[in-house]
Amino acid sequence: MTAPYPAAALEPEATGPVVLALPKGRILAECGDLLAHAGIHPAADYADEDSRRLRFPTDDPGLDIVRVRPFDVATFVAFGAAHIGVCGADVLMEFDYPELYAPLDLGIGRCRVSVAEPAETALAGDDPARWSRVRVATKYPNIARRHFAQRGVQTDVVHLNGAMELAPGLGLARLIVDLVQTGSTLKANGLVETEVIADVTSRLVVNRTALKTRPEAIGAWIARFRDALAQRAHG
Repeated sequence: MTAPYPAAALEPEATGPVVLALPKGRILAECGDLLAHAGIHPAADYADEDSRRLRFPTDDPGLDIVRVRPFDVATFVAFGAAHIGVCGADVLMEFDYPELYAPLDLGIGRCRVSVAEPAETALAGDDPARWSRVRVATKYPNIARRHFAQRGVQTDVVHLNGAMELAPGLGLARLIVDLVQTGSTLKANGLVETEVIADVTSRLVVNRTALKTRPEAIGAWIARFRDALAQRAHG
């Protein structure tokens, strides 16, 4: 299901600094090297998870950084609250905002969206192709529904924002669809990864309206990130 463009979307600011939305947590740390290669040096506390600030200046007066939850980056950029952002492909797949343009794969935040289930039921060899209906716990309801609909399986989604691994053992759902990096959390909770829906990396995303109204400024930042990727690739 395609997410409708938000009716209350803002017109991105046509003057002042370009706003770059970065995700908190693991990917923020990985962004540090990329920002350095792009010649972007934010205020010292931008990577401090204990900092109460959420908007940070950089040494370039033409760029500010806002730090938001990973799942919110796409919404900030699609609504025009930020001009550009760094966003996981999983979030782009889930929301599918038409006003987002993703010109660059940044190659960071590598993981995957996968189906997992208890080890004992996976070993039983029940063929999912024979199912007509399944209950799935996930924070990705659209991805899960699309995935199983392609097989003709109706999905009852239990929408959770965390602790998905508990759901099968407590009878809340038969399967989970979740983001997997190493699989260690699945293993610790008696689950096994049975299918990879999509491999995920983080992308540079751009608000399409901002690109039209501020083509030189936005285009320059896209070029800087592209150059940063090339520098990093060549050591």
